[in-house]
Amino acid sequence: MVSNPVHGLPFLPGTSFKDSTKTAFHRSQTLGYRNGYAIARRPTFGINGDQLSQADLDELAGKAPILTYGQPKQAPPPDFIPAHVAFDKKVLKFKAYFQEDVPISTEEFYRIRQVNIYYYLEDDSMSVIEPVVENSGIPQGKLIKRQRLAKNDRGDHYHWKDLNRGIDITIYGKTFRLVDCDQFTQTFLESQGIELNPPEKMALDPYTELRKKPVRNYVTPSDFDQLKQFLTFDKQVLRFYAIWDDTDSMFGECRTYIIHYYLTDDTVEIREVHERNDGRDPFPLLVNRQRMPKVLAETAKNFPRCVLEISDQEVLEWYTAKDFIVGKPLTILGRTFFIYDCDPFTRQYYKEKFGISDLPPVNVSKQEPPPIKQELPPYNGYGFVEDSAQNCFVLIPKAPKKDVIKMLLNDNKVLRYLAALESPIPEDKDRRFILSYFLATDMISIFEPPVRNSGIIGGKYLGRTKVVKPNSPVDNPIYYSPADFYIGAVIQVFGHRFVILDTDEYVLKYMESNAAQYSPEALSSIQNRVRKQEAPAPKSDNSKQNKGSLKNTQTEEDPGVQEMEALIEQIQKQLKDHSCKDNIRETFQIYDKEASGYVDRERFFKICQSLNVPIDDSLVKELIRLCSHGEEKIDYYNFVRAFSN
Repeated sequence: MVSNPVHGLPFLPGTSFKDSTKTAFHRSQTLGYRNGYAIARRPTFGINGDQLSQADLDELAGKAPILTYGQPKQAPPPDFIPAHVAFDKKVLKFKAYFQEDVPISTEEFYRIRQVNIYYYLEDDSMSVIEPVVENSGIPQGKLIKRQRLAKNDRGDHYHWKDLNRGIDITIYGKTFRLVDCDQFTQTFLESQGIELNPPEKMALDPYTELRKKPVRNYVTPSDFDQLKQFLTFDKQVLRFYAIWDDTDSMFGECRTYIIHYYLTDDTVEIREVHERNDGRDPFPLLVNRQRMPKVLAETAKNFPRCVLEISDQEVLEWYTAKDFIVGKPLTILGRTFFIYDCDPFTRQYYKEKFGISDLPPVNVSKQEPPPIKQELPPYNGYGFVEDSAQNCFVLIPKAPKKDVIKMLLNDNKVLRYLAALESPIPEDKDRRFILSYFLATDMISIFEPPVRNSGIIGGKYLGRTKVVKPNSPVDNPIYYSPADFYIGAVIQVFGHRFVILDTDEYVLKYMESNAAQYSPEALSSIQNRVRKQEAPAPKSDNSKQNKGSLKNTQTEEDPGVQEMEALIEQIQKQLKDHSCKDNIRETFQIYDKEASGYVDRERFFKICQSLNVPIDDSLVKELIRLCSHGEEKIDYYNFVRAFSN
């Protein structure tokens, strides 16, 4: 008899029977421990409770259940549940607020309105409801009824995926700030894989918070009696003398002020001290009489800023009489004043009130710095030094000042000298020049009489200019003076050396009248020339016809004759169109009854004026000088040659 009737039956569906003799119901383990190490253990359960071999395990691994048990049956699909049933009465709730401008109120500029935003999962609709506050004066309740809300202009609507904490959404032109949500909303969004932002604090309405404060602030009145102060200190004013030093800034200056402190009501007045012809407008007051703030308070954002006067809410401390001390700076309305003195009444008041007896005045007068010596830049060699220096004095240079008295005394006074050019070139040895020194301006001009067939163009060699002596300093040049011109002197003019050979009669007279400014060498040269003139000339028995041949001979040998011929030729070219009478020679011969060829000087000038001769011309003056014979007579023969055809 078999003890277990179900033993050995195949383990197939429908043939499985409960073994009533089984007492161990634990799950077999695949791991065992031996000596503290985990080792794999084959399962002990199987058909007939026998352990499967490796070959059986490999055979079972290659077999599919579908071959043994057939095609599995597909599980039936779940029942369809519509959205209005699945999400019925499931609503997402968000706490939000929006800001609304208040343009017509003086107590508030904007208000914060707190709302609740509901999102209905049933049909994706939303509504905005504002909790009702009693006595708010604002129509509250349902702001936006339940409906699908447009998200943009493309026709999209808000979805629960677009909602989160800490974001702004715009609905019908109003921007709502979502700050928090309830527990159901948080759980639902997190289950759908949406990461929520941290919650924010709800913004408070400033006007609502202001109304929560107490209506009145009771302040205990002070025991100070303003009437007693007025009756005690009426017409008592402290006077201080102060300066405002603004010299550190551009175009700044140091100005003087008088500060009045009225003990009646602790007000301060600042007056300007005007001086005569100071160029300022006559405004007596810099600051009107008022209380001066010493420490200002940091005003709140909602404090009105358009006020005419400073109120007590803006000031923590006012200036009092103890703040005005002689010798200390004081800052009033951003300007720093230095108090350097006060009047006797103020000294007595400080002595009796504060016990300050020593208030010495402070000397604030500043010593002017020594004038800075102006240094001129080095001379560049162009023009005169005095003329170039004017560019360093003013922006628009002016001509240097002239010695008007010297010009008036020496007007038309010219010293003329005959000079030769000292040059190694042989062609320059016979060249003669006329150096003219103008006493009015200390200028020198050089004229070279043209010589016919000499190959050298004569005329003006140097215009009027001042000539610097050689080896004189550049910054302080030394110019040639009349004392440097005498017979035998060497004059260096811009690198050219001229030797003075002769002078005219006027130079001799000038040197005699001003002998103190000439050197002994110059006076001795003039004396030698006078002796040569006074020596008797050899008499000639030649007839009048030989007179012309003698003059021709002298023309070839005497340089003065060459100079006269050159002057006559130049005058003929320059004055060929001048309206002179043709009978100029006959006129002079009428007055020269002896036919000597000379007339006295006074008669000569009268004849020239009657004949309209340009005696003021420089060339004509030079010709008259060469034709002069002594101090009384003039050789009109050579003079007439210049005006004859």
